Amino acid sequence: MKVSIITVVFNNAETITECIRSVLDQIYKNIELIIIDGGSTDGTQLKIESFKEEIAYYISEKDSGIFDAYNKGIKKATGDVIGILNSDDFLYEQETISKIVKAFEDSKADLVYGNGMFVSQNDTSKIKRIYSSKTFKRNYLNFGWIPLHPTIYVKKEVYDKYGLYSLNYSIASDYDISLRWFQNEKISKYFLKDWIVKMRLGGKSTCIKLQRRKSTEDMKVIREHKLMGPLTLVFKIGRKIPQYIYPQLIRPHINSSKNLKKVRKTEPYRSLSFLRNLFTSKESVSN
Repeated sequence: MKVSIITVVFNNAETITECIRSVLDQIYKNIELIIIDGGSTDGTQLKIESFKEEIAYYISEKDSGIFDAYNKGIKKATGDVIGILNSDDFLYEQETISKIVKAFEDSKADLVYGNGMFVSQNDTSKIKRIYSSKTFKRNYLNFGWIPLHPTIYVKKEVYDKYGLYSLNYSIASDYDISLRWFQNEKISKYFLKDWIVKMRLGGKSTCIKLQRRKSTEDMKVIREHKLMGPLTLVFKIGRKIPQYIYPQLIRPHINSSKNLKKVRKTEPYRSLSFLRNLFTSKESVSN
């Protein structure tokens, strides 16, 4: 199974190397890395070109935004499965793609998704937010649930059959396409209970200055997909609170890979009930 990973970037020379290395260092080697640069002027292109022999496709030109760049990458992809990895982010471990491929092979699903986390912009060993998923049930969507977008890998045929990212949204098209996938009963889904990606806080969708515009666009997406209107948006925003609080409560335990596996197993942070679980489950805070 061939996996296409699409990375879009614009003026991100500081982090693009780590992003690329996390893909090239995967133990699973049947990967094509596609990089779409929006015409960077800060030295990003020089960093990318140093890996030119190992990159399947690379272009640097102006685009109409991040989702236009995603679409360009998807059109060039030749893999059986496509994933998104933005230039601020990196794969969780060297075995990540191997686990994703095995999940596809074992489940025969069209879409595989997992867990992700946000880390400090300047110190990626510091976990700031944990974004956990769970086995999908359609009603979850009404309550603002959706997997973290870079943890979602889909078969290329899904894009071919059901379309690319909408350019009607400048910041919420990932939410739109995720809802299109998860509302579509013809697309089979599988939850891989594992960590997929680490994302630096400060990206376009997490920047505080853009949160108002994001909420406005999210509301349009919610209405288009006939969810519960403002109530869904409130739940979607509210879900972020325990995601930020939990790492603070269990620090420094969470920075241990051993304890991260236990966190993944117990998943007490999946909802606001995590506070109760935190103090009643020894496993979640043990050494």
